[in-house]
Amino acid sequence: MLEPGQTIPDVSLVDADGTPVRLRDLLGERVLVVYFYPKDDTPGCTAQACGFRDAYEDFVRAGAEVVGISRDSQASHHAFAKKHRLPFRLLSDPDGEASRAFGVKKTLGLLPGRATFVVDRQGRILDAFSSQIRVGTHVERALRRVREQAGNPS
Repeated sequence: MLEPGQTIPDVSLVDADGTPVRLRDLLGERVLVVYFYPKDDTPGCTAQACGFRDAYEDFVRAGAEVVGISRDSQASHHAFAKKHRLPFRLLSDPDGEASRAFGVKKTLGLLPGRATFVVDRQGRILDAFSSQIRVGTHVERALRRVREQAGNPS
């Protein structure tokens, strides 16, 4: 898995509306929180997405944007985002190219991995965290790191 200090890979994906999104194009104005998750509308992934949703305004106030990535289709992402009122982009990585480029490992060699990266405005990773079961920690840790970057650790 990519580590702090490394630069994010140059990957392009499609969002829930079918719009192409190049991750590097999201850099510059805000810190970027990129989280990889296994599957839309499963219990752990829903809890994680809703955690990011509930803290989204805190992320924005601290100067960050949040992006979720999984192998689900854009149609699945669209339904998932609508159902749970997710205010951030979900990107489709159907062949796993982005997860491989970030070095996100599968759990038990089968289940797509769950990892979160906090990326500075220049594209350098500030923090990287992976845990399949500690879904709430992804949100808490990312928000803490974003706040530290903004000079407001509380």
